[in-house]
Amino acid sequence: MLFSRYRFSAFWRLAPFIVAALVLAPVAVVVSSLLAPAGDVWRHLLETTLPDLLINTFWLAAGVISGTAVIGIGLAWFTAVYEFPGRRFFSWALLLPMAMPAYVTAFVALGLFDFTGPVQTALRAWLDSDLSWFPEIRGRAGVILVMTLAFYPYVYLLARNAFLSQGKRSLEVAQSLGLNKMQGFFKVALPMARPWIAGGLMLVLMETLADFGTVAVFNYNTFTTAIYKAWFSMFSLQAASQLASLLIIIVFVVIVLEQQFRARMRYAESKRTARAQRIALNGWHAALVSGFMFSVLFLAFLLPVMQLSYWAVDSFSRDYDFSRYLDFLWHSLSLSGMAALIICTVVIAMVYAARRYPSAATKNAVRIATIGYALPGAVLAIGVYLPLTWLDAQLSELALDWFQIDTGQIFQGTLVAMLIAYMIRFMAVSHYPVDSAMQRITPSIDEAAMSLGVHGWAMIRKIHAPILKPGIFTAAALVFVDVMKEMPITLMTRPFGWDTLAVRIYEMTSEGQWEQAALPAVTLVLAGLIPIFLLMRQTEK
Repeated sequence: MLFSRYRFSAFWRLAPFIVAALVLAPVAVVVSSLLAPAGDVWRHLLETTLPDLLINTFWLAAGVISGTAVIGIGLAWFTAVYEFPGRRFFSWALLLPMAMPAYVTAFVALGLFDFTGPVQTALRAWLDSDLSWFPEIRGRAGVILVMTLAFYPYVYLLARNAFLSQGKRSLEVAQSLGLNKMQGFFKVALPMARPWIAGGLMLVLMETLADFGTVAVFNYNTFTTAIYKAWFSMFSLQAASQLASLLIIIVFVVIVLEQQFRARMRYAESKRTARAQRIALNGWHAALVSGFMFSVLFLAFLLPVMQLSYWAVDSFSRDYDFSRYLDFLWHSLSLSGMAALIICTVVIAMVYAARRYPSAATKNAVRIATIGYALPGAVLAIGVYLPLTWLDAQLSELALDWFQIDTGQIFQGTLVAMLIAYMIRFMAVSHYPVDSAMQRITPSIDEAAMSLGVHGWAMIRKIHAPILKPGIFTAAALVFVDVMKEMPITLMTRPFGWDTLAVRIYEMTSEGQWEQAALPAVTLVLAGLIPIFLLMRQTEK
């Protein structure tokens, strides 16, 4: 009995280190490919794709960051500081685009505004013109616009929280210094909100670098699409790993620069007080602000939802294969459920280990274990696939030598590879809500329980579980939805025939069949509303 307790305690202590090693393994495998002699691969990449990839990635990142900064900060400032018609509605409704995957917004935009789409077709008939002046949606500007509309809520949410803590007090301080409202915004309120805005823009940049579906729909070549093409079109896993190594270096450079930027910023947070009274807007000022907010909400959420609904009803009523759709739905739900169960179980073990053994090494291991969200899905797919391929080969050779059994593929091309990649990618998503719930279990609670004779598993079941339950439920819901929407990992590591809703969307949009992609897209949007609901409920508390 004592030995069994010792082994369980040892596993409890080692859990964060095991998970950290699992996260670092794909990173090490991908980065180590740089050390492999592959001069011909690098020569081919330099002569053909690499310069364009770097240029496209740079302008895409710069454009999306600029667009989300302007829209997100503007929306946050007006909803936090001013009072105007519809402010209460817009304050939460502007988060709804978070439920819309960027690749869904992308194919809706192409279906509507492309040359053969209904908008240009109607305008050509109405104006009797060739519409040479109409902006080209299939291009860099179109990709930047779509991703800006999809990712601005990250900046809006964090910047709004910063501006809410200031209220109109920052403007009053600015006016006391002889500044007008616009000067007060740029010289007082905006600098005070920089840490939160920087955090939101960092999330936007990570999502932009990791995106695969949106750029694939627009046929806009970036590192993620190049990795996929190198693997599945050129059948060169070596070229794919070389590209993945470059992308992971770019990601880590961005992380280091962001940490240095934050380290230089020092802000003293005043004691939390009641929110200041808002500044009332009237007349054309109020109409202009309300119109701006409705335009953003309409383009980012309402218009795509309406078009998707129309396409879904039309395609379903004509020739939709409902039985195949049920297969896609079942694969998505079962895969998301398994991933949520595994990830939340691992996170609970890590959080308990960090609570019971709060050493610097344990904290660093937990920090490493949760960096996977910064890694693009295409990079993780390569990083997980390569070691599993090697392990399969070793086990197959061992079984053949010892038992004369041909095992074939054991891990490669199975759900194991997908679930490992999901766990690494979404560990951070589930860690925060579970860890926040764990902070509510103070040592005094444990002491009070022990004084009543409650120990061990009984304490976990009767005391800890009810307190942790909301955090675990939130974590599971977030992971469930993220796995349903995840495209590159699923597309690149799925077993043969294991198609999900996201894979179905990719297959249909790659062939320009927007209507056939609408029904699975609507399902993903409805699933994406779950974390928005949880977020709004948490904000109201």
